[in-house]
Amino acid sequence: MLDSEQGKLIVFSAPSGSGKTTIVRHLLDKDGLNLDFSISATSRARRGKEEHGKDYYFLSPEEFRDHIEKDEFVEWEEVYANNYYGTLKSEVERIWKEGKHAVFDIDVVGGLRVKEKFPERTLAVFVKTPSIEEMERRLRARKTDSEEKIKERVAKAEKEMEFAPRFDVILVNDDLEKAMAEAVELVRKFTQE
Repeated sequence: MLDSEQGKLIVFSAPSGSGKTTIVRHLLDKDGLNLDFSISATSRARRGKEEHGKDYYFLSPEEFRDHIEKDEFVEWEEVYANNYYGTLKSEVERIWKEGKHAVFDIDVVGGLRVKEKFPERTLAVFVKTPSIEEMERRLRARKTDSEEKIKERVAKAEKEMEFAPRFDVILVNDDLEKAMAEAVELVRKFTQE
């Protein structure tokens, strides 16, 4: 399906600690942009107070594989063994039926897959910190990850940075207020084209 003529896709991808989620939340709170958040599906366990249908669609690995076999994903990825993430076609259809544009907060590979499937209808934005050192500082300031997890995220970020040139826009978040304002203008311009 996925046939709404007006609906667009706005993808925000970035390494951890870039401020991508804060920017996406800012866009969703902004009047006049006509956006809705595309909720991802995952086979991982819920964390903290996460809710099914709000934070993620929580599926068992078997349910996730069943959706893959039925070609019901726009994009998906097996991040670790039996740990899947993806975007259900039905989620994008839900947003488009409401006459809105879908905003994604997804990993770099998933973001590029969305862009490949819908090249004319997707704005793919790569959010980055001014440096890997700054990203690491932000991750430490969060105080949510172990030292091992921080090192893992930094190593992953170095690989993800190689994909940045394949995105439509690289948004450097060295000043959050400025980055949020730039994101609003990028989205406003793209959705009015």
